[in-house]
Amino acid sequence: MTDLQGRKDELAANLARVEERISAACAAAGREREDVTLIVVTKTYPASDVRILSGLGVRHVAENRDQDAAPKAAECADLPLTWHFVGQLQTNKVRSVVGYADLVQSVDRAKLVTALSKEAVRAERELGCLIQVALDADVSVGDGRGERGGVGPGGVEELAARVAEAPGLRLDGLMTVAPLTGDYAGRQQAAFERLMDLSTALRAAHPAANMVSAGMSSDLEQAVAAGATHVRVGTAVLGVRPRLG
Repeated sequence: MTDLQGRKDELAANLARVEERISAACAAAGREREDVTLIVVTKTYPASDVRILSGLGVRHVAENRDQDAAPKAAECADLPLTWHFVGQLQTNKVRSVVGYADLVQSVDRAKLVTALSKEAVRAERELGCLIQVALDADVSVGDGRGERGGVGPGGVEELAARVAEAPGLRLDGLMTVAPLTGDYAGRQQAAFERLMDLSTALRAAHPAANMVSAGMSSDLEQAVAAGATHVRVGTAVLGVRPRLG
């Protein structure tokens, strides 16, 4: 039991530090703290950690691999959590993901929209979707893709319209990962500001799609400064551990 208590103390301390960072970033940006939602990325960590986090008041968790996420979500089905899927999603995993995810943040191609819609209707669920924007995509391609998934800025409008029209799906907004290559490499603030510009354009056509998911452990301050509504934090809350599998 002492090990579990020790882990709880560790997570509580880490969570408090992240909370301080978000609060300070909101204050610096002239934003209200409640304008920013913390999503804890629990990938590679056990269900016991998810249970502790829930007890500490965390309400949003994210996973990026279905084979890890599905059993964990099932084990934690009694908890008041919203599950976000943030990884690159293959269509053969869609049925499983729709079974537990409340939102998929990595929608980046028409084929995936079709598959998600079909399974959401079959499961009689409404699934929130974010268009993943690749700011490292080759702009000359129009709707080119990034190296970590995502559709280029030129493909956002068309893909968003597909999601908005698809049965069982709800267009909630945009997501990005700060790019490692291209014009925005090392320029997180500029990347997130570009995402906000795209969000403003999206909301002109889809006013309810006001979610902007950006920023991780290393750059959440820049994301909050740019206007992100959700930050995805893993390492700063859970620590560093060897990858599973």
